[in-house]
Amino acid sequence: MKFKRVFGLVIDSVGAGAAPDAAKYGDEGANTLGHIGEHFAGKLALPNMAKIGLSNLRDTPIEGVPVADDPKAYYGKMREISAGKDSMDGHWEMMGLPVRKALSTFPNGFPTEIIEKLEKFSGRKVIGNRPESGTKIIAELGEQQMAKGDLIVYTSGDSVIQIAAHEDVIPLEELYKICEYARSLVNGPDYLVGRIIARPYVGPDKDHFTRTANRRDFTLEPTGATDLDRLQAAGVHVVAVGKTNDIFSGHGIDEGYHNESNMDGMDHVDHVMAEDFTGFCFINLVDFDAMYGHRRNPEGYGQALMDFDKRLGTVLDNMHDDDLLMITADHGNDPTFKGSDHTREQVPLLVYSPGFKQGGSLGVRSPFADFGATVLDNFGVAGNDEGHSFLADLK
Repeated sequence: MKFKRVFGLVIDSVGAGAAPDAAKYGDEGANTLGHIGEHFAGKLALPNMAKIGLSNLRDTPIEGVPVADDPKAYYGKMREISAGKDSMDGHWEMMGLPVRKALSTFPNGFPTEIIEKLEKFSGRKVIGNRPESGTKIIAELGEQQMAKGDLIVYTSGDSVIQIAAHEDVIPLEELYKICEYARSLVNGPDYLVGRIIARPYVGPDKDHFTRTANRRDFTLEPTGATDLDRLQAAGVHVVAVGKTNDIFSGHGIDEGYHNESNMDGMDHVDHVMAEDFTGFCFINLVDFDAMYGHRRNPEGYGQALMDFDKRLGTVLDNMHDDDLLMITADHGNDPTFKGSDHTREQVPLLVYSPGFKQGGSLGVRSPFADFGATVLDNFGVAGNDEGHSFLADLK
């Protein structure tokens, strides 16, 4: 074992340029980091990520983020092989379980049989039932939902069913039970859906509706063993921060923390870092994606990156020589791109430990499973046949 603690930090949706198969998804030209840099016209200040190689991993440096001359860190990109570009696909593949068969999507809304079963179970009428931006459909239908107690049901380009309701009209526990029932309807064989997402919101009217941190993801049960299962079975302590616990339906996780926001998530990271343990902490910070990527808000996205970078400085300062930090993403979500869906991109890979004597390029790693294979290798655990560890490259 080389490192006592490994921290895998997923900055959700922070893509590093269109993947080679982007055309298959209609995502040619997507470039989350590149386009945010251009939007800020040289004022995107990410000094901590810069010094560990964020601009070094690209053919063209991110505007405003200098290339590090001597990063003392390892940098590269990861390229996905899974059939989709959702969070579930990306996280599962990182943990050695690529999603090889495309899951069900609903570009024309959900089938009548699913809607009728939801209405019968909940005793509530379903409204919406189409692909749409969450903030847009809630603004459009939220007042009707409040007045009549309906369920706003919508989807995106990904394999998701999203169910929105005002917290004062439908209590959270009721909304969660409805989502749990919806989960039971789409576990195959006719429909296989990645995630059911509870989307509660608050506010008095369409001009003031706000989605809350009480979102909850009801994810498809992993279809096989993941690296989290393998670590846990080997007695390695596994901690989940953010929606990671939901994405793996709790499998292979010993300790979990729910995030209210990116900054709350970083508070949890600071807390876990202060603990003395041997194991793996898997972190997801979702605000980049949920608050800014889907809403096509490059200004907010860039500010969120700068806020994260400041908190990253504390993490770097608090690391021990036998700690390893691996920062990556699960997909892209270019806030300057068409539509409101995820974008098929390569993702950054930044790997740092205070104990490194040098740094360098890790190249392009594919599949994402190289990430998990490296964690397993560190703890002497076998079983990830999809990826290839880069642990031996870290000096």
